[in-house]
Amino acid sequence: MTELTSPSQRFGARLQRPSSAAALQARVIEQETRTLAEAFARVAADGTVAAAASTVVAARRRFVAGTGKSFAYASLLAVDLSSGLSNVTLVDGTLVRHVDVLADVRDTDVLVAVSLRRYRRETVALAGRFAAAGGTVVAVTDTAESPLTTVAGQSIVVPTASASFADSPTAVAAVLHLLATLTTASAKGARRRLAERDRLAHDLDLYWED
Repeated sequence: MTELTSPSQRFGARLQRPSSAAALQARVIEQETRTLAEAFARVAADGTVAAAASTVVAARRRFVAGTGKSFAYASLLAVDLSSGLSNVTLVDGTLVRHVDVLADVRDTDVLVAVSLRRYRRETVALAGRFAAAGGTVVAVTDTAESPLTTVAGQSIVVPTASASFADSPTAVAAVLHLLATLTTASAKGARRRLAERDRLAHDLDLYWED
C-alpha cells in the first residue's frame, strides 16, 4: 500500500468520498482513541518517557525545539517544563536562534527536539550539531526511521495514525504531557517553584478569578 505522505494525499484518500459529518466524526474519534491507547501502551512498555524525564532532570540547561507544526508541541512542552524547572529555553528561531544555542553547547545540556513527518531539515540539523557539540539530544518523533533518531541519544516514538487529512496530534500532546509530569515530579525545588509562580501570578493579577 502506498504511504500517504502529504496532507493533500491523505485528504484525497480519506475525505473526498461522500460521507456524512456524523460518520466522519465517528471514524476520527475511533481512530484517535486507538492511537492514544497504542501510544500509552508503547511508552509504558519501552520506558522511553521515563528515561527521557531522568535525562531532562539531570541536565543543567534544557532546550526545547521544533519547526513548523512541531513548534506548537515544543512550545507546549517548554511551558509545562518551565513551571517546575529552571533553565528551560524554547528555541523559537527568532528570539532564541539555532546559532545562539549551538555557539555555547555544554555537555550538561539537553535538547528535546520534536520532529514529525514531513521532517523539517532545520530541526534535524540543530539536533545533529547539538549532539556533535557534546550535548544530549532527546527526540520526540513518529517513527523509528525518522531522521531525528539517527542523531538522538534517546528517542520517544509516538504513533500519529489518523482518519483525517492531518496526522493525529492527540498522542503527541498526551506523551509530552506525560514527559512534563514525570520530569517535574522528580525535579528538586519543583514544588517551591510552582508555589512561587502561584504567588507571583496572584500579586500581578494575571488571571481572571471569580
